[in-house]
Amino acid sequence: MQASDNTPDPLARDAAAAFDGAFHAAVAPLTGGLSPISLLLAWTDWSLHLLTQPAQSTRLALQAQQMLMEGLSRARTATPAPATEDLRFSHPGWAQWPFAPMVQAYLSAEAWWIKASALRGMSPHHQDMTRVFARQWLDMLSPANFALTNPEVLQRTAERFGGNFVDGAAIAHDHWRLHQGLPPLQPPEHPYLPGVDLAVTPGKVVHRNALAELIQYEAQTPQVQAEPVFIVPSWIMKYYVLDLSPHNSMVRWLVSQGHTVFIVSWRNPDEGDALLDMDDYLELGVFDPLAAIARLLPDTPVHACGYCLGGTLLAIGAAALARPQRVQNAELLAPLASVSLLAAETDFSEPGEMGVLIDASQVTMLEDQMAERGFLTGRQMAGSFQFLHSRELIWSARTRELLLGERLRPNDLMAWNADTTRMPAAMHSEYLRRCYLRNELAEDRYPVEGEPVSLADIRQPIFAVGTEKDHVSPWRSVYKLHRLTDTELCFVLTNGGHNAGIVSEPGHAHRHYALHTSRPGDPMRDADAWLMLAQRHEGSWWTAWHDWLLQHGSGRQVGARHIDAASALCDAPGLYVLVRYND
Repeated sequence: MQASDNTPDPLARDAAAAFDGAFHAAVAPLTGGLSPISLLLAWTDWSLHLLTQPAQSTRLALQAQQMLMEGLSRARTATPAPATEDLRFSHPGWAQWPFAPMVQAYLSAEAWWIKASALRGMSPHHQDMTRVFARQWLDMLSPANFALTNPEVLQRTAERFGGNFVDGAAIAHDHWRLHQGLPPLQPPEHPYLPGVDLAVTPGKVVHRNALAELIQYEAQTPQVQAEPVFIVPSWIMKYYVLDLSPHNSMVRWLVSQGHTVFIVSWRNPDEGDALLDMDDYLELGVFDPLAAIARLLPDTPVHACGYCLGGTLLAIGAAALARPQRVQNAELLAPLASVSLLAAETDFSEPGEMGVLIDASQVTMLEDQMAERGFLTGRQMAGSFQFLHSRELIWSARTRELLLGERLRPNDLMAWNADTTRMPAAMHSEYLRRCYLRNELAEDRYPVEGEPVSLADIRQPIFAVGTEKDHVSPWRSVYKLHRLTDTELCFVLTNGGHNAGIVSEPGHAHRHYALHTSRPGDPMRDADAWLMLAQRHEGSWWTAWHDWLLQHGSGRQVGARHIDAASALCDAPGLYVLVRYND
């Protein structure tokens, strides 16, 4: 049928959108997957505000000139380098001339850009982008990255007569081979494979659907708590971050404390999963496993726990189950005794460094890239984290490998981090738009089965954990759960980052945490006020969580629950966790 003069032809519009999307996907490799429009808008915002603030521009220019003159003056003298916690300049040689003036000039440039990127009138998002991209350039130009300006490299070169560069070339060759899908000429001494070195806590897969396996772990005590622990990890990672080596496995520790533990193992999606969305992840990753647990342990409430995005998903599911219009067949699911959220955001208004890479233009470009293959590759996801933390993950690592000739010693956490996963296109787009761009969960607009959910409907007690150095889920952002719920909420702030702060086993040196419980009717406190009020404790937060689970359970113990081998599908770690792709 011929379209009217005033109505655009939908087929022509779809064809135009498809062509533009393909164009964006073709351009993406040239910009590192970043939207050039987002970058240009941030640069324009900064430059126009700089041009229209003559006093501020003059002040910054005078400060830059003063920095230059002071740098030239220090370069002629043996002025010692200032004290800094930057590990790139920890070698004693950096305190000597001529390297000390380099450090001083570099640190001064960092301080100057922090001020220069925060001009009055700029949007907060563009301020963050300007600061992050300035830091990227400064990290790349650090004197620590170049052989002739790094005293440690010069010392190593003299000691080994240049042998460090030979070793560095061999390491670079192995990196190239891995990038091409070839085995390295010198494989790692300890590969850390799931089912061999990692994820070895005894258990069995007791349920499987198209997206997830449910693993139940063997009891290690004669008696177990009546309420099992059900863990939903993030689908952005393999589940065994919570079952690493035996000494730091959260799963093994929980079982040793008398808990029955179930955990979800997500399948690594492929091209056929492009249309899987958030509803599928909620149904197959939360509701269906809860139904399986109900069949295995009838009439038994569970302590549900979610980590990172798994915590966000669990919060959505708990809110849906708690609302007056319950989810379909909710009576067949195991009821929730409590909800624990580990480094999980529910309010995305201040998402931290990840928010720097997320705006409408960037999400659109990401969608165009995913449309080509139906998923976001593990390499693309890892590239985002490397970009945000290029100082540690790229430049410092490359300095040690290529200039000092030192192979990085792998450990269990590094091996897990390299075991990347994919994101189905529909799900990842929906997650970014609903949570990051529109913040629907915090604003009671996130729909489940066609009806919005509200976290205020949750009546189970909540245990929430934030970590001090979390760049993925900043603890102050995680803390905002306080204003979204009206139930007992025990909040814990532990030291460490997004992964190392959670994988914080008892006996690990230098661990501490702060804890305080808010109850309905308590005055609302901001994060800083909470921090002043919370009690400080030495050691691992795991012990506090264990005590909290006991307090919020029935207090009953039952005989050890042994898994029926005849009905189990296979041994842990299962099949889904072993699926890897070279993207």
